[in-house]
Amino acid sequence: MVEGEDRMIVPAFLGDLGDALDFIFHERVGRGGAQIGGSQVLDLTVTHLELTLAAMAIAMVVGLPIGIWLGHARKGSFVAVTVANIGRAVPSIGIVFLFFAVLGAGFVNIMLALVLLAIPPILTNAYTGVREVDPEVVDAARGMGLTGAGIVRRIELPLALPLIFGGIKISMVNVIATATLGPEGGVVTLGDPIINPSTYGNAGRLGGALVVAALAVAAEVGLSAVQRAVTPEGLKSAGRARARRIRFPVTKRKVAPTS
Repeated sequence: MVEGEDRMIVPAFLGDLGDALDFIFHERVGRGGAQIGGSQVLDLTVTHLELTLAAMAIAMVVGLPIGIWLGHARKGSFVAVTVANIGRAVPSIGIVFLFFAVLGAGFVNIMLALVLLAIPPILTNAYTGVREVDPEVVDAARGMGLTGAGIVRRIELPLALPLIFGGIKISMVNVIATATLGPEGGVVTLGDPIINPSTYGNAGRLGGALVVAALAVAAEVGLSAVQRAVTPEGLKSAGRARARRIRFPVTKRKVAPTS
């Protein structure tokens, strides 16, 4: 067992994983003489989350209104598809290094790169979610006197929320992972232990990766719970009924004709 004063006991059989956990919870002296691990990991996590949340907030402010408007207008599929394809085609590391090369280092520049990474899933899912609302439901609402804004607010947006939150969830996980490149642009995030093993050692590299993975899993689980919570009961019931039909298909008996 590895044990120290007021330190968490780490089973020896965990090996490198145990060293990484010890790095996360306890400070130590790095190879350059600096204090690393412990509270420093908390500081890195705070910076990582600040960068992530700032990028996500701007991406949602930009992507959601455009996607919802295009879906409501039942046009602009070319824009949505193009944005989605660009988001899939351009590697995230390329966006970060491009902004670093053109605009220089700094929190704002790296954040803008992450905004571009986050917008495509948000915009595309918002467009798809609103666009796929049953046109008959929209026509009925219009016939009852609802304005365009009223239809969006009371009909299309509630029905599109599950897909919208799906896009937010995808973007959040991508941004959390890509924010590890922040140190390359002068923003010291949880990527610092991962890309600087000469200072942090293998324990720091694995420890930083574990914290990033934990943040990504927490975002996935938390936003999935929100996605389920905002799904209208009618859609949940329809989904369960469809699942039962797929699982237990009803076959019709063929009756032989009588002569």
